[in-house]
Amino acid sequence: MAIRRLSDVKLTSLTAGREFQKSPAEWEDHVFYFLLVDRFSDGNEKSFRDITGRTVTTGATPLFTTAENRNAVKNEADASKWREAGTKYVNGTLKGLTSKIGYLKRLGISAIWISPVLKQVNFQETYHGYGIQDFLQVNPRFGTDQDLKELVDTAHSNGIFIILDIILNHVGNVFTYDPTRQPNYKDDKGNFDPRWDKNLYPVLGFNDGSGKPTIPFTRSDPTNPGAFADANSAIWPVELQNPICYTMKGRISNFDHDPEFREGDFFDLKDVNQGSGAVDIYAPSQALLDMCEIYKYWMAFADLDGFRIDTVKHMDPGATRLFGSVIHEFAQSIGKDNFLLIGEITGGRSFAFETLELTGLDAALGVDEIPEKMESVAKGFRNPTDYFDLFRNSELVGRGSHTWFRNKVVTFFNDHDQVSKGQQKARFCADSDGANLVLNALALNATTLGIPCIYYGTEQRFNGHGSGDGADRYIREAMFGGDFGSFESKGFHFFNEDISVYKEFSKIIKIRKEKAALRRGRQFLRPISGDGQNFGLPVMLGSQIRSIIPWSRILSDTEILLAINTDTEQAKIAWVTIDASLHKLNDFLICIYSTDAGQIGKQVNCEAKNGLSVKLTVPAAGLVIFE
Repeated sequence: MAIRRLSDVKLTSLTAGREFQKSPAEWEDHVFYFLLVDRFSDGNEKSFRDITGRTVTTGATPLFTTAENRNAVKNEADASKWREAGTKYVNGTLKGLTSKIGYLKRLGISAIWISPVLKQVNFQETYHGYGIQDFLQVNPRFGTDQDLKELVDTAHSNGIFIILDIILNHVGNVFTYDPTRQPNYKDDKGNFDPRWDKNLYPVLGFNDGSGKPTIPFTRSDPTNPGAFADANSAIWPVELQNPICYTMKGRISNFDHDPEFREGDFFDLKDVNQGSGAVDIYAPSQALLDMCEIYKYWMAFADLDGFRIDTVKHMDPGATRLFGSVIHEFAQSIGKDNFLLIGEITGGRSFAFETLELTGLDAALGVDEIPEKMESVAKGFRNPTDYFDLFRNSELVGRGSHTWFRNKVVTFFNDHDQVSKGQQKARFCADSDGANLVLNALALNATTLGIPCIYYGTEQRFNGHGSGDGADRYIREAMFGGDFGSFESKGFHFFNEDISVYKEFSKIIKIRKEKAALRRGRQFLRPISGDGQNFGLPVMLGSQIRSIIPWSRILSDTEILLAINTDTEQAKIAWVTIDASLHKLNDFLICIYSTDAGQIGKQVNCEAKNGLSVKLTVPAAGLVIFE
């Protein structure tokens, strides 16, 4: 039975005598994988490999092949059903995810970031998890509280950490505003649209399970079974039923106007009143203190290893700092000395790092500049300096070395929101160049500075794309097929460990794990030359660059040299400058990885060109690694 009162949570009984999973020494040593629970697995697949590597033959959903491409959109009626399916739950589960731990382990993933798993409002299809109605119960659509615990235990036993996506800034659409204060506020369909204008809105009531405001906007009495029989109504635990928990000022219209973006609702998700005051003398609300206890409970109950905190930009810095301090201290008290707190901080790189410094969060998601620049460089549509310089501007954050970024930013190029793309969403592989170059993008992500994070389906070349209202659905395809599979398909799963991208990327992650320089080293974009005399950083010619893009990672006296080729049709040859202080004339580097397996083990000599250089051949749309 779900807990109805936060006061009934006894942390001492959850922690006494337990040995919790220890935190890793350094999070940049790990490769993250982000997934939406609803879209990942329902546990009903066949012809995939279980945790032991054995092929499962008992499921009902077969493995996708190219013959099933677009099988869900053969006519407009079917296409409409497929598009509509993407707006609703497709019924992935925690047990389904647990059954795919082997798939992720063999890929080389060592930390999974999972979307929010707590119970959602009953009358909306908030499959993504960001509309919480009960903070002390796992969403029954995903499974049970115990299913979450079993997932974490299984992951831990296979060397994988679990990061849970959490929300402090807002709750689900749990109450309805009274339109009498601003009856003229309408959306384009004529519906009441309460917008932030500094003033409080009156509230009609908490919403019941069907979305009607029939519940008094006040705290119920959970000790009286007849007082509140419907657990799908209002919000739980009961402590969050106090009206003073909410700012009640309507939705944000201007996401850059302060205090609007801190006080307003995130669309129809109701903003939590977290407290007030400057960051050093912040006075937390009871709601914020309750949120601290809620997430301490989940950390202890499920033995979680970190939190990804949603919409940090919309929180008071003092609230974020207080939460982070409380969580870090509790984590240390149970032996999790490096419990990870990642903030989703939109608003630009400078704002993100200022927020980290101010609040004490461990890392920021690179949501603003990194995804677009990483994708464009890998596809040859940006100068490489545009991406590599993101990690070199140490003056921006008052640091003397760009190595500071190695553990302060989570990097990715595909994700579930693509906030910078507006209503035009597209995965990396939505075009033919992307499908050919995605391994290079994955390698760029995994072997450059930051904590790399892979978005589910990228390793299977998912090609989701679409535009307009609700376009997010198109980049949130179901790995297990269902009614909304990738490649505009249905009824087939995508847990294919024999696909080339999966196999090759697993080799790259293995090398990353073995080579400390690829995880912790300094980073340098390297000059190139076609004739061995005229050197310069690789640059675009016209609207694209079709050449070798090389970079080094250096740790102590070790240099590892990597290069991708953005030309999808021809191999490229170039001289590449290396560190003359670490090598001598006539030394050699050895190829430890190439997309052309025939290159592995071959040597290139260090020659006196631009200091010292080596001559590299990089296959078309390929990658090489030398040491």
